[in-house]
Amino acid sequence: MTEPSSRMKKTPLHALHVKLGGRMVEFGGYDMPIQYPEGIMAEHNWTRAHAGLFDVSHMGPSFLALPELGGGDAAHRKVAAIVEKLVPSDIAGLAPGKVQLTVLLNEDGGIVDDLMIGRPADPARQGMLYIVVNAGTKDNDFALIQKTAGSEAELRRADDRALIALQGPEAEAVIASIIPEAVALTFMHFVRVEHAEFGRIMATRCGYTGEDGFEILVPADKAEAFAEKLLSDARVKPIGLGARDSLRLEGGMCLYGHDIDVSKTPVAASLSWMISKARRERGDFPGAQRILAELKDGVPSKRVGIKPLGRAPAREGTEVHSADGQVIGVITSGGFGPSVNGPVAQGYVDTSYAKVGTPVKLIVRGKELEAEIASMPFVPAKYKR
Repeated sequence: MTEPSSRMKKTPLHALHVKLGGRMVEFGGYDMPIQYPEGIMAEHNWTRAHAGLFDVSHMGPSFLALPELGGGDAAHRKVAAIVEKLVPSDIAGLAPGKVQLTVLLNEDGGIVDDLMIGRPADPARQGMLYIVVNAGTKDNDFALIQKTAGSEAELRRADDRALIALQGPEAEAVIASIIPEAVALTFMHFVRVEHAEFGRIMATRCGYTGEDGFEILVPADKAEAFAEKLLSDARVKPIGLGARDSLRLEGGMCLYGHDIDVSKTPVAASLSWMISKARRERGDFPGAQRILAELKDGVPSKRVGIKPLGRAPAREGTEVHSADGQVIGVITSGGFGPSVNGPVAQGYVDTSYAKVGTPVKLIVRGKELEAEIASMPFVPAKYKR
């Protein structure tokens, strides 16, 4: 177990991770557990079969709020118009209680970050959005959102909260006794609850594993007690960043800074579904000219799933060659997929080679390994819709 450097931040659950035997590493500027004593493979498999507890407090939860709340649909449209200057999704059209996964774009249509934006269900909180961004980009993201909002709205960082994910097929049964209001949620919906024991909490039915589950925002001073309550259930075990990565990789999900960054547009990243019909018709989002042209004419390369046919995993940076030896792309994420009992990867290849089933070669330590373009996710999602 490594000692945290003075520069690394700690989440409200740091002491609990250490107590549970977490092997701590730097991630996104935070001292975080990559695994616990049972190891990454066991943690991955436990999450797929039962329920895993993940500390995601390094992420950037926040609230963007108008000076006065409660103005119904008009207030929601006003605050939505602010973030729609930065994202290609239909935030104005969000139903109360609904969450949207989308991307922040720069003026050229490059992806600045991926994020979640939610509209509260409470009529008294219309004119507010719940926004969660990535750890490594949150300071820049928050500055960009506040700059865009100007004096119209205030971005309030939820640095006094912890964000805890509970993922897996038994997550609902576990959460039912603690936050019964969360059970009725369907995928990408959230609810705010005044909890007798844990104070004001928000539960979102979502996650980064492909499993059913929840992400729960709790007061920082209640976070350890909340996590320990979850862990007191025999169906729940703590899960580190290592298994979180193998789970999301099997789920075909992007990791910012690896699979997506400012050099990629949503079209190249196979995230065109984030660009709503209404926004396409209006063409009023950053980089719209470029992105609409890509939607019409295609892109030179695109993000795809890649399945090595042997047992050796192909890591980030691995060159992808065509069957006749041409360099056609690169792996951006790769590793062993415990649930598929073999290596899985994703990356970018020339669009002419992007069809599922196309044979390719991966250059690993100077050797050619057989692989093929595969559909994602590698493990079917089990969301409650």
